[in-house]
Amino acid sequence: MTPETGTPAAPRTNRIGLALSDYRGGKSTLCAGCGHNAISERIIDAMFRMGVAPERVAKLSGIGCSSKSPAYFMSRSHAFNTVHGRMPSVATGAVLANRTLRVLGVSGDGDTGSIGLGQFVHLVRRNVPMIYVVEDNGVYGLTKGQFSATADVGSTLKGGEANRLPPIDLCALALQVGGSFVARSFSGDKKQLQALLEAAIAHGGTAVLDVISPCVTFNDHEGSTKSYAFIKEHDDPLQELSFVPAFEELAVEYEPGTATEVRLHDGSRLLLRKLEEPYDASDRAKALARLSAAHAGGEVLTGLLFIDPAAPSFVDLSALDDRPLATLPDEVVRPPRSALDELMAALK
Repeated sequence: MTPETGTPAAPRTNRIGLALSDYRGGKSTLCAGCGHNAISERIIDAMFRMGVAPERVAKLSGIGCSSKSPAYFMSRSHAFNTVHGRMPSVATGAVLANRTLRVLGVSGDGDTGSIGLGQFVHLVRRNVPMIYVVEDNGVYGLTKGQFSATADVGSTLKGGEANRLPPIDLCALALQVGGSFVARSFSGDKKQLQALLEAAIAHGGTAVLDVISPCVTFNDHEGSTKSYAFIKEHDDPLQELSFVPAFEELAVEYEPGTATEVRLHDGSRLLLRKLEEPYDASDRAKALARLSAAHAGGEVLTGLLFIDPAAPSFVDLSALDDRPLATLPDEVVRPPRSALDELMAALK
């Protein structure tokens, strides 16, 4: 309400004239307090702030609790729910068919780290231009909480069973296969997660963002290494993050060693500290070493691990036509009969 007239104030709009409500989706059917809902909210905020037109976004997902998330943001965007683990190949096809679309894939640790692992690896090594968000809770929440491939050794189920298998670190894997943007965050850390999402939107290749997202139903108990309490106690941020888009000039000042308190959506608080040590996010080997050291120390390393903005994308390497391939007429994309005759003659 405006104090002068008592009438409702006009909604705040972004650089393309859209309100935050233009980026919302349906009402969530996930469990109350699920970290995935917090991620959806940060996606809404990031897309709004970056001024991305919802109609130019293709949302893709696989199977699992995480794959329900795209229904809860940007209802005006294109959307496709693929089969289990196959989101990367469908995303690659969407990018190649229409490079003018901005592709956002949402997956889970089971969808990506198990049945879809091969597809994930090849998507990353090709540097397909898209945002790839992994909502990582260490369990199969949709099928009652079995361990996923990212569950840490010693983490326990609600019934007390301990995991004995070593985990797959999706960030380390993405770095090893040549990922050009690799980051990890926590669903309860609003500021860090939104900054990373905004940076991912601006990136020209595959932006992998592994988000620790506690499952409040099956993996938020004592003994879990992906619970709210564990992450709050073991979060080891690489840096204090703030993304400044090219269209908006901002000045950010903060001192090394200072701390900031973030209230998580479950009511607890997370204390983040800006590290004294400068971190070079362009050093792939150092990123892998830091991940390894953090894992050995039982810590969860969050922040922008690695970025190479100059890495050519799969679209660049494929030398595609500037026009969306899906819109090209048959005479452009289909070889003429003479080309087939010439090929057949050469095979005689």
